[in-house]
Amino acid sequence: MNPILPISLSGLQAATTRLDASAHNIANAQTPDFRREVVQQQTVGTGQGQEQPGVLVTIGKSSEIGADLATDLVEQMAASATYKANLGSIRTQDELMGSLLDIRA
Repeated sequence: MNPILPISLSGLQAATTRLDASAHNIANAQTPDFRREVVQQQTVGTGQGQEQPGVLVTIGKSSEIGADLATDLVEQMAASATYKANLGSIRTQDELMGSLLDIRA
């Protein structure tokens, strides 16, 4: 089976989680004793016999109290770029699959 789709879908979900966490951090920046949400990503399923390949996302809390708006704005831009790249991979796979079906038909 072609692993492009599950990898891209997990990348889309990871980018959405990163965007949500940074938006949460910006929205709550003025809250007293606020701890930022921090997103960690890890690749999974890279070896044989493991689960489907993709990205595992976990959300934790920062050890420091307070906002970091610059980091959160950069995180939003990076999440947007990641989302677009994974969407491009899905579109390319669809185009290639269509071309393959046209050749076989």
